[in-house]
Amino acid sequence: QVQLVESGGGLVQAGGSLRLSCAASGSISSINFMGWYRQTPENERELVARITRGGSSDYARSVKGRFTISRDNAKNTVYLQMNSLKPEDTAVYYCYAVPTSNVYWGQGTQVTVSS
Repeated sequence: QVQLVESGGGLVQAGGSLRLSCAASGSISSINFMGWYRQTPENERELVARITRGGSSDYARSVKGRFTISRDNAKNTVYLQMNSLKPEDTAVYYCYAVPTSNVYWGQGTQVTVSS
């Protein structure tokens, strides 16, 4: 079993920044993939960013150049640095992790960007 604990969400003005963190614990020796999805108030789900254990990453077109994903393998933690936030970034952000083949999810953290 794998547990994911997220932190760092909140309310910020447009143009501001937030950093999300997601720490994985439990029955894991290593995690292949970690990343972030988000679900908007309109219930649209989008893969925001993902990163491999080796550090390869990719991003949704809507956040490229503004968001940066990184991870600390020793801590089994993934981070999402979000800069130049826009009202359309408002969503619940969910961390996920794929140790081998199963997918584990965090509880979600709310990010609200005011205009």
